Amino acid sequence: MGLQVESRSSDSPYIERVWRSSSDDVGRMTSIATAHWDLVFWEHRGRVNVAVQGPESKASPAPVPEDATFFGIIFSLGTSMPHLPASLLVDASVEIPDATRRSFHLKGSAWRLPDYDNAGAFVRRMVREGVLVHDPIVAAVLRGASPDVSERTIQRRFVTATGLTRGAVRQIDRARQAAVLIQEGVPAHDVVHRLGYFDQPHLARSLTRYIGRTATQLSDRNPPEPLSLLYKT
Repeated sequence: MGLQVESRSSDSPYIERVWRSSSDDVGRMTSIATAHWDLVFWEHRGRVNVAVQGPESKASPAPVPEDATFFGIIFSLGTSMPHLPASLLVDASVEIPDATRRSFHLKGSAWRLPDYDNAGAFVRRMVREGVLVHDPIVAAVLRGASPDVSERTIQRRFVTATGLTRGAVRQIDRARQAAVLIQEGVPAHDVVHRLGYFDQPHLARSLTRYIGRTATQLSDRNPPEPLSLLYKT
């Protein structure tokens, strides 16, 4: 009952995670903030839908169609589709029309619908055909490297590739890490010290803004409303 979600990592440098889910007797969830964008496929009442879901700068309520199945590819930070600028996708989505159970159209070409098991091959084709690009500077900074470019250039590349500033990406990622730790039973005061928050009120404000939950609510094993995908990186 509710929203059942399964996810896995990927060997592809372009993919952050692949997920699938189904809904039953749930009408709404809390969509938590994420610096990543994803390509989402879902079927509801016999109709197939495809959309590009952009990064989300804060938590917000989101409707969930009942008795639907979903599949999505979350793309790694620095990966983007040049024909859909990331800056236009923040807190927004773009529906891809005329999808069927067999195919959909993307950037003027017909594409067979991927699934949970062949997402990697699908993304490799996207790269070959120039639909996806990956910014090596953004990827290097996220690995902890120091590229030989100015901070201003790094900031510009982050905004171009992700639609978000480097600082916003950090804050969202830290809040998601904090939420995972609290769900694992780590006390809030330990989370503050582990992740560099100023104090517990600072952590509380971050959780409320980016996760839409307090620490107490995150500890509840039977929440009244499900969260969107939250995973340990």
